[in-house]
Amino acid sequence: MKVVLAYSGGLDTSIIIPWLKENYGAEVVAMCADLGQGDDLEAVREKALRSGAERVYIEDLRREFVTDYLFPMLKAGAVYEGKYLLGTSVARPLIARRLVEVAAREGAGAVAHGATGKGNDQVRFELTVKALNPDLRIIAPWREWSIRSREDAIDYARERGIPVPATKEKPYSRDQNLWHLSHEGGDLEDPWNEAPTDLYQMTVPPEAAPDRPAYVEIDFERGIPVRVDGQALDPVALVVRLNELGGANGIGIVSLVENRLVGMKSRGVYETPGGTILHTAHRELESLTLDRATAHFKEIVAARYAELVYDGFWFTPLKEALDAFVDKTQETVTGTVRVKLYKGNCTAAGARSPYSIYRHDLATFGRDEVYDQRDAAGFINLLGLPLAVRARLRHDPARR
Repeated sequence: MKVVLAYSGGLDTSIIIPWLKENYGAEVVAMCADLGQGDDLEAVREKALRSGAERVYIEDLRREFVTDYLFPMLKAGAVYEGKYLLGTSVARPLIARRLVEVAAREGAGAVAHGATGKGNDQVRFELTVKALNPDLRIIAPWREWSIRSREDAIDYARERGIPVPATKEKPYSRDQNLWHLSHEGGDLEDPWNEAPTDLYQMTVPPEAAPDRPAYVEIDFERGIPVRVDGQALDPVALVVRLNELGGANGIGIVSLVENRLVGMKSRGVYETPGGTILHTAHRELESLTLDRATAHFKEIVAARYAELVYDGFWFTPLKEALDAFVDKTQETVTGTVRVKLYKGNCTAAGARSPYSIYRHDLATFGRDEVYDQRDAAGFINLLGLPLAVRARLRHDPARR
């Protein structure tokens, strides 16, 4: 049997290679996706080979990740449960898609992943595989082996001479890419515990950020960010630049007790500095360019879109249909937003757009010549007509 493993070089996937060989007699091909996690990928390749992989694919997916996954999600305004900017969730369908492609290239009959049986990632990986190649067998070792904890996994790795980044003293499970860094496990599992300040890696703690605010201007074209402070940037470079600015000012730290798809609550701490800036700026620009009915309906779409991403339903007809709606709304989302960054706070300080439907002469409290305030009386009379009819009916003595 040939198995293509979604390999990161972390604790779980490090021990899966020998486990697949020992328990399935499998020829293991490792596929590592470069999503901007900052790892030494040549070291990851060597580690996979030393762990027993026959071949290793290092796939540079950074640009595709930003343009085909992050930016569509940004345009949709998707945020899960009001806080989570979906950094891990949105990466899984891309990794799984490339896993399926490598399996086809290798002629493999199975794929494997390191997601646990308690988590969401198993669903995201496997729904994508089923959507793209339902004939592939899926092996999920965490649902099969006798290992029951991260401590067991660390012991298993040490017995086989496999170095792992986790320790029993700091057993955090981390996932990093261009969009975010997540932290789970260890003392974070108690929601009462505040995250220690030395936990953060992309972002300084807000209290350690500069005492003066920083400003950044972001230009959008049809909902897509294209320039930072007037400089046109490649999509990957743009996210990296905003991560640097946001990280230096303590932006994008979120502690969230979230509702997992599998039915339990979990606590995670997330760092999403650049994504937080982009989401704030994009939302502000939409406030200028979308009419009331469209903006309000898009809020509903954003919540549903976030659930689809979180639950792993990226490659579905509903998600494609929502993308079509979102793209239509973004036709006029062009302009510039100035964002203020200060000690963890990210706020819009100004916005302008050639498609703005905000009119000062209509909204002003000063003298104007375009709005007849007497018109409001008729408007309210018609708007309140059903209420008035109901009130008269309720007070009609003949109907008592």
